[in-house]
Amino acid sequence: MKADFDVAIIGAGFAGLAAAIRLKERGNTSFVVFERAGQVGGTWRDNTYPGCACDVPSHLYSLSFAPNPAWSRTYSTQPEILAYLTDVVERYALDAHIRYRTEINRTEFSPATGLWTLTDSLGHSLTARVVVAAVGPLNYPSIPKLNGLKSFAGNVFHSANWDADYDLTNKRVAVVGTGASAIQFIPKIAPQVQQLTVFQRTAPYVTPRLDRAISSFEHRLFRRLPIAQKAYRSLIYWLNELRGMSFLGNETFNWIGTKQALKHLKKSIRDPELRRKVTPDYKLGCKRVLISDDYYPALTRPNVEVVTDGIAEVKPNTIVDTNGKERPVDTIIFGTGFVVAGMISRTNILGRYGQNLFEQWLSQGAQAHYGLTISGYPNLLFLVGPNTGLGHTSIIHMIESQVNYVLDYLNLLDKAGEGAFLDVKPEAQQRYNNLIQQKMADTVWASGCKSWYMDSQGRNTTIWPALTVTYRKATRRVNPDDYEVVHSKQPVVA
Repeated sequence: MKADFDVAIIGAGFAGLAAAIRLKERGNTSFVVFERAGQVGGTWRDNTYPGCACDVPSHLYSLSFAPNPAWSRTYSTQPEILAYLTDVVERYALDAHIRYRTEINRTEFSPATGLWTLTDSLGHSLTARVVVAAVGPLNYPSIPKLNGLKSFAGNVFHSANWDADYDLTNKRVAVVGTGASAIQFIPKIAPQVQQLTVFQRTAPYVTPRLDRAISSFEHRLFRRLPIAQKAYRSLIYWLNELRGMSFLGNETFNWIGTKQALKHLKKSIRDPELRRKVTPDYKLGCKRVLISDDYYPALTRPNVEVVTDGIAEVKPNTIVDTNGKERPVDTIIFGTGFVVAGMISRTNILGRYGQNLFEQWLSQGAQAHYGLTISGYPNLLFLVGPNTGLGHTSIIHMIESQVNYVLDYLNLLDKAGEGAFLDVKPEAQQRYNNLIQQKMADTVWASGCKSWYMDSQGRNTTIWPALTVTYRKATRRVNPDDYEVVHSKQPVVA
């Protein structure tokens, strides 16, 4: 049985587009990209809240093989990143391969044919030899279950679903959460609202952003000498790798980073009570370290209050904290991030034995071989899968490493012959994941704080517990011994 496509890619964010470009460069034109929205971009399309920007320098948070010499700032905003991704689609003529407004909600493998059948929300199906899942972990907003929330009479939304039509002017706004998104939009809305109440569960570490406009000289230099931009990218990369040592057991680097963050806090906030509230009580890096120059100053405004007591109840027009204090509220905005450790997806992925991947991950914890392949799900490769997230540098570097692995996987699959599929051996996957958890024990992420990196079983299934240079080396080639080669029962039709 001949597949409709050799490769089907689910998702047109950074990861999906990177895979598509490299496939074209490989000479493989039999691929399709499914995108549930009407535009590419993934998280950079969906998140449009005020102040939305990247916390990795622009020249590193971009595809190495698709450089942009015209970044306007060292840290790009959401519109500029989205424009970059749109330009990449045009630059590499990917539009012909992308099926927009097509949400794949069922992906099922057939051992008899060695093919995957992908079915969209309208019931249309097609087959592919290989599926690359580039759905990303930041697509399912996390909203806490607050007592009485359904009774609230005002407007409620999550930062990932920002209500741009709702005017916050002179409103009494409650922000729940102080994560990466919240520290970006809080300074933007604080001058606009009548009262801003920030409910903080855990104080984040915040370091200076040091953002600046990129000069016209730099623009000219990078255009005329691409090697200069490549060198600048490499410099940023290695400085970030050095910074990553503070999370991997190097106490000196961790001490330096902690001192920098606390100095930034002391300089920004003079009020001792407010400073006490926003001072972290855990080791730097155990939870995501944030960067901002305007978050702390926003908290010192007279119309802003930071509440460290939990929320006991939400009433139609108020929020009651755990001490019984009731505050009038017109709007609730959740800045509570995403469900990452559970890898929740609306896609049902059914494997070699009829098992459902996401149900398996929710009950047993998310595991994959190098975050890419999963035993029992042949010819399926995840991009930004379990334990490939980062705390110190650009996820784009990890994505490009994973795409290297995908291409070598395809080479191995081609050598196996027609009708073949590769299934990672369970013992290889388990051996790898045991090693990951052993490495995790020596990192800051195992130092005791509660974070979204952890799954319901208390296991860190999100973070890569080493430098990214080691992941690049480990995923450069596929180890054939890690895989079972199986030939389907039905012959391939030419």
